[in-house]
Amino acid sequence: MANTTTPTPDRDISEALGERVRKADADGTPLRIVGGDTKGFYGRPVEGEALSTREHRGITSYDPVELIVSVRTGTPLAELEARLAEHGQMLPFEPPHFGDTATVGGMVATGLSGPRRPWAGAVRDFVLGARVITRAGDEQRFGGEVMKNVAGYDLSRLMVGAQGSLGLLTEVTLKVLPRPSASHSLRLEMPLDQARARLAEWGRQPLPLTAAAWQTGALHLRLEGGPGSVAATRERLGGEDLEADFWEALREQRLAFFSREDARPLWRLSLPYDTPALALDGVAEDDLLYDWAGCQRWLRSELPAETLREACASAGGHATCLTPGAAAPFTPLAPVMAKYHRRLKAELDPKGIFNPGRLYAEL
Repeated sequence: MANTTTPTPDRDISEALGERVRKADADGTPLRIVGGDTKGFYGRPVEGEALSTREHRGITSYDPVELIVSVRTGTPLAELEARLAEHGQMLPFEPPHFGDTATVGGMVATGLSGPRRPWAGAVRDFVLGARVITRAGDEQRFGGEVMKNVAGYDLSRLMVGAQGSLGLLTEVTLKVLPRPSASHSLRLEMPLDQARARLAEWGRQPLPLTAAAWQTGALHLRLEGGPGSVAATRERLGGEDLEADFWEALREQRLAFFSREDARPLWRLSLPYDTPALALDGVAEDDLLYDWAGCQRWLRSELPAETLREACASAGGHATCLTPGAAAPFTPLAPVMAKYHRRLKAELDPKGIFNPGRLYAEL
């Protein structure tokens, strides 16, 4: 995604943020943590006073040789990516933006990754450390070069995907990687069963695959790596050339499949790699888009949530509803997991001031 954001001066407002949190905890006032708000649809709505991190911004440390960057969470995601690109580097997990105002904090809080995720890793895999404002209003550092772990937890990774429900993330340290020297995308027409068989075969070979998606009779592939390896694989696999911006459109949900004109709920099915097509009544092939070589499947369907979640659970996966306003977007926690989540929330946020109810109503 091109960086259309005009850089503004770095600014550290951690003291002001800490004071807001300290007062909210003393008063028992719920806070709705907001960055760029491009991912506000993901999760349950939060009732509380808005606490913006947008002014807390800037890259505090960057060592291109060591492939490590530290950045405040209000920093625009596009700004960070542009800085990395100047040194031929990138965020390997290919995070979605969903808008020009996306921030680094929102990237970590949601933990969402793009098409490269099965081959490169998830957001959590590249978080080395973090600074977090606790309910007492104190900024603590976890992980990284220095570890001050007064709470008894490594919050640097717990914060990934927690959607701000455990504390206020103010800075994150990330591992980055070099950009591939060559990249080429292909489109191969084939039915789903053949595509699944091919992907299983290619997955056992040292091919430079970094993205694989299937939709409406065609398998889309991205090859990345050394020029010789990419050229040889391209020649071997055949198919038609595919515009590289297909992957950005998929990542940002700009493909026609994600059109808002389709009123049916949008579901993300997370499943083991070798899961066959689920037996779902009334679901046609055009209602599905296979991403991550089939581990992530996007579905447009009005089937009941219980039906979809039972089908996914029987295959060892889970289903998430990404339609804004869903009462229960995430799969309910098993009793044992729910117990640990409640204990963690009670330890770190006993008054429930940090994004209450964002993940689950009881949290």
